[in-house]
Amino acid sequence: MSEKLFKSTAIVSMMTFLSRILGFVRDIVIARFFGAGMGTDVFFVAFKIPNFLRRLFAEGAFSQAFIPVLAEYRERSDMDLKDLIACTSGTLAGILFIITAIGVISAPIIIMVFAPGFIDEPDKLSLAGDLLTITFPYLFFISLTALAGSILNSFGRFAVPAFTPVFLNLSLISAAIWLSPEFEQPVTALAWGVFIGGLIQLLFQIPFLIGMKQLPRPRWRPDSPGVKKIFKLMLPAMFGVSVSQINLLLDTILASFLVTGSISWLYYSDRLVEFPLGVFGIALATVILPSLSKQHATASTAAFSQILDWALRWVFIIATPAAIGLIFLAEPLLISLFQYGAFEAEHAYQASLSLMAYGLGLLPFVFIKVLAPGYYARQDTKTPVKIGIIAMVVNMGLNIILMMQFAHVGLALATALSAGLNAFLLYRGLRKTDIYLPNPGWARFTLQLLLPNIALLSILWWLTPETAVWLASTAWQRASLLLGIIAAAVVVYFILLRLVGIQFRTLLKPIIHHESEL
Repeated sequence: MSEKLFKSTAIVSMMTFLSRILGFVRDIVIARFFGAGMGTDVFFVAFKIPNFLRRLFAEGAFSQAFIPVLAEYRERSDMDLKDLIACTSGTLAGILFIITAIGVISAPIIIMVFAPGFIDEPDKLSLAGDLLTITFPYLFFISLTALAGSILNSFGRFAVPAFTPVFLNLSLISAAIWLSPEFEQPVTALAWGVFIGGLIQLLFQIPFLIGMKQLPRPRWRPDSPGVKKIFKLMLPAMFGVSVSQINLLLDTILASFLVTGSISWLYYSDRLVEFPLGVFGIALATVILPSLSKQHATASTAAFSQILDWALRWVFIIATPAAIGLIFLAEPLLISLFQYGAFEAEHAYQASLSLMAYGLGLLPFVFIKVLAPGYYARQDTKTPVKIGIIAMVVNMGLNIILMMQFAHVGLALATALSAGLNAFLLYRGLRKTDIYLPNPGWARFTLQLLLPNIALLSILWWLTPETAVWLASTAWQRASLLLGIIAAAVVVYFILLRLVGIQFRTLLKPIIHHESEL
């Protein structure tokens, strides 16, 4: 079991890695052409709104509700499965069309709600409304793409959905380079890049569904038992699974009141945190949800707990050094990746401060991605909602307190701290109900990880030069130096993992416990 999950996670991680690398190229191009000023602040708000709703409706709540029900219907018959897919796709498309139409018509009002700081700046407000009118249909395209991806994931076809985001990055890169000179407001090209990228992603997945014979004609059937069950699970899950996204959106709302550039600084630092979160955290969550749903459907509680235990060990092995690296290399990363053209040294410095704050939350962010499926696979959406409400209230309070003292950095720190609370409460809930029973050896495993991570931090401290060296270097010199430091740290880390006795073969082999042993 564990070996199969590892291979699936590796496939998703590789595809996601390719997408994230292109995402970095995309952000480098945007930073070089547009910097961190009014244009980028406005675009990031106009992009964040449909992107937030996408994560809320599609990748978040919908996927977490749809996949367990899909697993249940697969245990019945092929006819029932196709009927579920037809009714779900038709109903979801109808609802999304209505939401998208409202969003396009009401774009200026929505901007006032999500970026109230723009109200006193007419130029910002007007441009943001125009861009949102173009970007909002992305929600329609990408939510249906998530539906298609959920079906593919449920059948073990993980590579296609993981590769799909590449097209959005290519579309935005092309728009920035070739379309932007054609517009009076060059940043408008980026909005069209979002629109085109969303459409291409949906069209890309359709042939794979046809090849699997899982593309029945969509039907509007909100009264279908399967659809009703999905939406019943989905409504509370919308909040529970997307608390971190809501927190990030609150950051944007509050940042709109801060100095120009604050939204962009938070965006670029968040993008660097999203890299390990996407390559590993989201990949791991994507793979374990169908497996957890299957174990729940077949009432295999021992295997259910084992999958969670396996995933949590990998979180500590990969996410801990990633967090250390992001925090310690925050400014060198931002200088090396983004400080070219219109993106100035001050922008890199300010973004590095919020990156260090976000970096503190990387482990909790990944834990949430792994622990939340432990609830949704069992079709329990109420518990994560209760936990999510607590975390969001705490985040709102911390936002106000810390923003007054630390500006945009306070917003990032509040998000990290509330994510830690969210992860802790999710873990405690699984333990208290005996859904997750840790396998033996956790104390030893934790101690084994200490030396490699201390050595990793020491290597970074020893090899990383002062900021002035990075600023004086060329792009190639920065890239070579940064890659060399990261490579040395990774080699030392994994050698020491082996020396302290952490055997990767052991983590790949299935560890099966009988129900009586658990």
